[in-house]
Amino acid sequence: MTAWRKSTYSGSSNNCVEVGKGVGIRDSKAPAAHIPVSPAAWSAFLRSVV
Repeated sequence: MTAWRKSTYSGSSNNCVEVGKGVGIRDSKAPAAHIPVSPAAWSAFLRSVV
């Protein structure tokens, strides 16, 4: 099972994007579906937003 986590900036809100290590990203309002993201794509994304 994947441990999904959300940003600490989300606080107690349930309307956020969650990240699952090695799996991808998902909408907290629709947790049954997710978008697969490779480790290389995730690293590229992080470099572009920092």
